[in-house]
Amino acid sequence: MEKEENINQEFKTEDTSEDTNTLEEQKKDVLSEPKVEEEEKEISLEDKINELEDKLARAFAEMENQRRRFEKEKDEAFDYGGFTFAKEALNLIDNLARSKLTLESDDSLKKTEALKKTLEHLDIIDKDLISIFTKNNIRPIDCLNKKLDPNLHQAMMEIEDDQKEPGTIIQEVQKGFMIKDRLLRPSLVGVSKKIEKKDQKDEENKENLNK
Repeated sequence: MEKEENINQEFKTEDTSEDTNTLEEQKKDVLSEPKVEEEEKEISLEDKINELEDKLARAFAEMENQRRRFEKEKDEAFDYGGFTFAKEALNLIDNLARSKLTLESDDSLKKTEALKKTLEHLDIIDKDLISIFTKNNIRPIDCLNKKLDPNLHQAMMEIEDDQKEPGTIIQEVQKGFMIKDRLLRPSLVGVSKKIEKKDQKDEENKENLNK
């Protein structure tokens, strides 16, 4: 009997030790799993924080760009808001110039005191208008005796002149104006070109006929 009890006890002891080992292994597995999850959570939180920081940086950059665009548009509206009005107001100067030419070409008025006084008054009005424009940053383009600049001038004709270098402005057909650093309208001008000799002209005419 004693032998049987000892054997049973031995079996029980062996079984208990195996169960204990199994439980310990399960505990280890269970304890190790949450650590992995915690690491994954920590990584995902860092990614989310980085993503939010990136979005905030982009949002601030966009806000700064919008602020700069607004400031630029505001400045342009202040500086050039009267662009259309100024361009139309130049018709006053053009009409004065035309009136002077009409009066000066009238044979019945030539060398009369009335014409002289009228032209003087027109000159005063013209100077006053230019002065008002200049005070508002609208200034005439000085073009006579200068080289043709396509950004400021528009050539309307070529005039033979050996005294001037070809492409030099020798006649102003219509005065051009700037508003600050922007072109309001170009100067309409006549530019010089070399005088062609008669023989050269005849040769060119023959060539044109042969074509």
